[in-house]
Amino acid sequence: MLPGGAGDVGLKSDGDIRNGDNFVVRTRGVWVRHGYAVVIPDTIEHSNLRGDRSSSEYAAIMVQLADFARSQASVPVFLLGTSQGSIAAMNGAAHAPPGLISGVILTESVSRIGGSGESVFSAAPEQVRVPVLVVANKDDRCDVASPEDAPRIAAAMKNSPDVHIEYVDGGIAKSPSACGSLTPHGYYGIETQVIDMIVQWIEGHR
Repeated sequence: MLPGGAGDVGLKSDGDIRNGDNFVVRTRGVWVRHGYAVVIPDTIEHSNLRGDRSSSEYAAIMVQLADFARSQASVPVFLLGTSQGSIAAMNGAAHAPPGLISGVILTESVSRIGGSGESVFSAAPEQVRVPVLVVANKDDRCDVASPEDAPRIAAAMKNSPDVHIEYVDGGIAKSPSACGSLTPHGYYGIETQVIDMIVQWIEGHR
């Protein structure tokens, strides 16, 4: 599970997390209760991943993370990215060797170039050859993650055997920025609905 923003989760040596608001970070316990093992990578020394997630170097890291997940449990591995993290998920899915991952979930994907200088279209979507779920919140007002772009994202993955778009709506705006984690962009207040839908899709593609 690949968080958005700078990617800095702020994991401390005692296990506490400094930056826990991101959708995939704050819901990790919900996923565990659904029976999933969750891997959430942090950055090294609070580095900023903006602008790096579509690189070949980061693609290699995604493959290493998927390999790590497979080493922990002999079960299907899925990549799930949210916001800027969807760029990393797309890049990983595009460059994973056959059989390593079973699918990719892109949530509130950065589809328009903003401050990071990259989007999901920078991460070789045409090379994705696994099933894909694209989730878009109709109430997302983040200027670089428009729900209107969901069909364009899906169409870019022309070599995937199965691309599905799922729209949701709702959420509470608590963060000051429309791209913040505690807004419709981060599914704040509708987490259960979104997770249940993603779980249903995963279970159909295991």
